[in-house]
Amino acid sequence: MEPVSPADLTRTVLDRHANVPDVRLKEIITSLIAHLHAFATEVRLTEQEWAAGIRFLTEAGHITDANRQEFILLSDTLGLSMLVDVINHDAGEGSTESTVLGPFWVADAAWRENGAVIGRPDDGEPLHVFGQVLDLGRTPIAGAVVDVWQASGRGLYDVQDPQQPVGNLRGRFRTDAAGRYDFWTVRPLAYAIPDDGPVGKMLAALGRHPWRAAHIHFKVSAEGCRSVTSHVFDAEGGYLDSDTVFGVKPSLVRTTSVVAGAPPAPFTGDEHRSIEYDFVLVPK
Repeated sequence: MEPVSPADLTRTVLDRHANVPDVRLKEIITSLIAHLHAFATEVRLTEQEWAAGIRFLTEAGHITDANRQEFILLSDTLGLSMLVDVINHDAGEGSTESTVLGPFWVADAAWRENGAVIGRPDDGEPLHVFGQVLDLGRTPIAGAVVDVWQASGRGLYDVQDPQQPVGNLRGRFRTDAAGRYDFWTVRPLAYAIPDDGPVGKMLAALGRHPWRAAHIHFKVSAEGCRSVTSHVFDAEGGYLDSDTVFGVKPSLVRTTSVVAGAPPAPFTGDEHRSIEYDFVLVPK
């Protein structure tokens, strides 16, 4: 009997999936098998390396919970999340570009009134964020939902940090009749993704840093339009060229302006920073 070769085994496994009833599932699983087998064959994967990979995935599962998604971090740091984003979202026609959702979005965040303060002085420097939600013809969209979240100056989101109240630095806003949204937060700072788990060990082994460029997350939606998940990046926040999840797009980078005038309580001082950013949505 002839010994089984890698190519023989791959063909046998693919043949076993020849009758998968769901066409799309068959396309995905056969391509996945073919590429996994090709990868293992190309690098001549050892049994020890295979076992190390299994341990890595097991550790990622163990550390994942309701507030931490290690598999999203893995996808993000390998560029897969951004690749899926690029494949599925063609901004085109002047619409706002998308980027990764990240692991810290929370569904059904609290509704806030325009002009609300969503942060605390302990979180950082006061920042006024405002703009419009528009369609491709630059017509304002009233009633659009602007969902916002960001990390504090400690580099943590509220769901990670017991020192922050639930809902800190996040909230949902509805645009007014002129399509405007408006809120007060803090200037974002660069922060390290959670690197105390298997993904952090992987980055260290690869000689890569865990830092994200300074940003505020947005998820903007309106009736009859495609929603967009995006960021606004601070042009002076660092790591724009080496963001660890590859999430920076030039069109999303903005420079904050220093504005005379006291910010609202509980912030103090006689000046603040501001960013104006308009979101342009495309029809469904």
